[in-house]
Amino acid sequence: MNLLLKIRNFVLLSSTVFLFSGCFFTKQVRSTGYYSPTPSGSYIQGNEEIKNSPAMHRATMRPYQVFGKWYHPTTAGVGDEQRGIASWYGPKFHGKKTSNGEIYNMHAITAAHKTLPMNTIVRVDNLDNGKSVVVRVNDRGPFVGDRIIDLSYAAAGAIDMQKKGLANVKLTILGFHGKVATTEAEKQEKASVSSYYIQVGAFRNYSGAKITQDKFKMILDGNYNVIIKEGEFEDKPIHRVWLSGFRSIEEANDFKAANNLDGAMIIAE
Repeated sequence: MNLLLKIRNFVLLSSTVFLFSGCFFTKQVRSTGYYSPTPSGSYIQGNEEIKNSPAMHRATMRPYQVFGKWYHPTTAGVGDEQRGIASWYGPKFHGKKTSNGEIYNMHAITAAHKTLPMNTIVRVDNLDNGKSVVVRVNDRGPFVGDRIIDLSYAAAGAIDMQKKGLANVKLTILGFHGKVATTEAEKQEKASVSSYYIQVGAFRNYSGAKITQDKFKMILDGNYNVIIKEGEFEDKPIHRVWLSGFRSIEEANDFKAANNLDGAMIIAE
């Protein structure tokens, strides 16, 4: 049994530890399609105010749980594609806050996606009728079945799916930060976060987190470190133990697999 597996077993036996698992957004084939952006290259409509601060992106790129299932927002690249079922949401949510702190406007051309970075610009092709619309992601969802995107009422109308309610669609990423990529540099951009961590434990008591931190310090090489992140969970203090130093989600996943950390959770921040 390798040392990290021993540590993992130790953590699982410690008091009040929480370990989570989840899945990640799957990269698709690059699209050869072309979209002509507005002259400014911006996809902000009228007086629409968008939330695009670094703090917002850090908050909305963290893993989250809905109906007992964990979701892991992840990186994406211009041209990435995804196929699946689209739905739409309207009056019930109109005027309420979206996941990135904006106010949902059912008449704006926006959408909800479970894992794409906020303000990602996405072309939605309705494969049932050939119609297309370009939307900005400003919310999380849908959390029903295998649906991949929830369109605003107006966006659903643009591809003639309001009456039917659902449609087979293809999503193509066109840009980030509320803008369609127009230059080669922008097209090569990836919406990403600066660091990746592996959470190996979360404790109500600081002493449990410190013991786990010390154990990992004994075995990690110079490429990685182990830190304790203070926070709250269900309005109570919590001490999370994170392994740091991972430069990509792939590197973090490889580390998990090599060291049998199956229940550990990858954090993007």
